[in-house]
Amino acid sequence: MPTSRQSSLTSVHDPTRSSGCHSRCIRERYRSPTTSLIGASQLCPSGQLWEFRADDTAGVSDYLNAVDKYVVSSTLTEPGWQNSAVLRGPLVDEVEALKAAPGRDIVTTGSIRLVHALIAANLVDEFRLFVFPVAVGRGARLFDSAREDLELLEMRPFTSGVVLLRYAPKR
Repeated sequence: MPTSRQSSLTSVHDPTRSSGCHSRCIRERYRSPTTSLIGASQLCPSGQLWEFRADDTAGVSDYLNAVDKYVVSSTLTEPGWQNSAVLRGPLVDEVEALKAAPGRDIVTTGSIRLVHALIAANLVDEFRLFVFPVAVGRGARLFDSAREDLELLEMRPFTSGVVLLRYAPKR
């Protein structure tokens, strides 16, 4: 039976450079069949970073090269990464069509402008956030303000200090 489809978010993280049980949790996610939704600005660095990476013992490169990838872009014609296609239509229509198709979860990692558009269009079914015990002085926020419309599904602390938080929008 096909799994339910969902867009989810995780922090930008290199599991090939990490140790500890939170890295095992991240690698487990890479063993699950998913579809990846990528913003066009994320494509070039991601493809170049992962496509030919030889030092990846965690299997992330193999996963990213094998998984179906959909790049959201109004200008890109050829993504140039295996198993990739460009979504050129209206974002809501394109993502709703992906979600309606049988099969895998839809995962979005990074691509903050795309993530903001998915949130605004109410297309995110679950947020998976890995919180690392570091302070970052600047960067794009996931949410503009505190949200009370999220239900905590799971909170899993790891010995490394990282905490996995899973939320679903209350609907």
